[in-house]
Amino acid sequence: MIVLAGGVAASMLMGCEKHEAQATAVPVPAMKPAPPTPIDTKKAEVGGSTWDPEWDKIVELALPPAMLSSQVPHDVRRFCPAFYGMAEDDKRAFWAYFFQALAGAEAGLEPTVQAKHAQPEMMVKDDVTGRPGRTSGLLQLTYEDQKRYGCDFDWEHDKKLKVGDPDRTILQPKNNLECGVKILDKQIIEKRKALLSASGYWSTLRPGTVSYRVFAKQMTNVPAACRKESGRKVVSR
Repeated sequence: MIVLAGGVAASMLMGCEKHEAQATAVPVPAMKPAPPTPIDTKKAEVGGSTWDPEWDKIVELALPPAMLSSQVPHDVRRFCPAFYGMAEDDKRAFWAYFFQALAGAEAGLEPTVQAKHAQPEMMVKDDVTGRPGRTSGLLQLTYEDQKRYGCDFDWEHDKKLKVGDPDRTILQPKNNLECGVKILDKQIIEKRKALLSASGYWSTLRPGTVSYRVFAKQMTNVPAACRKESGRKVVSR
């Protein structure tokens, strides 16, 4: 039987723990920043909330593998003709741009925006808050999305804070954007719906609507890699 001195044993234990941490560490994927949307460029010129580059990273790290694969519906080529042949870091940058455009159309890039809607289709009561027609944050989400999609929102915490308080969990960009990725993943991958669908979560992604035209205008400066397939132009109408 060999008995190790305390210092040697502790050193060996620390070495094992370090090796285990290295073995289980998840590698950070290659990422690229997204270009600015027209609204982001305009706000940078005249003042106002602009898109934080750190939000690109939030979106890109939240993307599941399926959203970087051929499982993405073909109408993605309306905005990114070369999508299926692009490298993964270019695909991540495209999705970061997509969500920046969505946030521009939904909330003007303002992370603390909360809206009350009067449209009949929006007046359904939120099962979590008991309030109808209210949406919040960059992507204008609801507390019910926590139950539906597993989003990191906490109404019990948030209801104690003032409306528009950035400490509300639903208004924190990380929570809001990660939730948006989950919602879109469920729509286009799990349910196999088109990216642009009349029954999609966001009215901004429903072709033929006024809000869709607002969104489409923001999709006119997609990453350059999107345009490299056969010289095709990006269609945003």
